Formats: sequence, structure tokens, C-alpha cells
Amino acid sequence: MRHLGIDYGTTRVGVALSDEEGRLAFPLEVIESGPKALSRVVELAQTNNVQKVVIGESRNFKNEPNLVMEDIEQFKKDLEELSHLPVDYQQEFFTSTQAARQFEPDGSRKENPSQKKLDASAAALILQSYLDTHK
Repeated sequence: MRHLGIDYGTTRVGVALSDEEGRLAFPLEVIESGPKALSRVVELAQTNNVQKVVIGESRNFKNEPNLVMEDIEQFKKDLEELSHLPVDYQQEFFTSTQAARQFEPDGSRKENPSQKKLDASAAALILQSYLDTHK
């Protein structure tokens, strides 16, 4: 079963794709947030024969929804309607920081020359976490 992973942000949406068996996640693309982001995610899901979408659930240290969570919930709802695919949440915590460590020795997002790689890598971390817990 192929999955699509999403790291939703107010500036960019990182996207990852699993292998056909749903075992490994790989960074795929970064999309600029805005009106065209939703249609691009749906297009990627259709093109890659995705059966399920996983989106990062953003919470703070008190396990309460972050400010961006309201936007994520709306994106999830719209994505389910347009794609007719199930969309699950996967709790995420510091995935962008973890992704930055792949590119910079100090793990700094500010020092990273390729934010696009970072956002897609964060989406892959979210998706991989989901795949690992739903074997």
C-alpha cells in the first residue's frame, strides 16, 4: 500500500512518498502553500497510486494543538473531500529540526541552504514514523 506523507506549513508543504509496500518513506517534493497546494497534493496522490495520506499533527509541549493546527485540520478535510482518500494524522515533534540534522552538522534550520530539501525530508520523517507504528 503506497502512502503520501505531508508536513504542512504556512509557507511550504513538504511531501513524501512511500515505496509500494508501505515500508520506507522518501522525500518527494515541496509545494508553496496557498490555493494551488491542495490540488498539487491531490495530483501527486493520483499520479503515484497512493491509497492513504498521512499528515503531521502539530502540538506544543503541553500536547495541545499549535496555532497552525487549525490550518492543518482544514487542509486534511479538504484533501479527504478532493482526493477521496483516507487521511490519518501522525503526531510530529521537531521533525524539521531532525531533518535539518541531515544537512548541517549543527542541525540549524537557518544555516540550511536548501529549505526545500528540509521540508520534504520532514514529511518523510512523519511518514516513516507512521509506517513504523502501523506495520
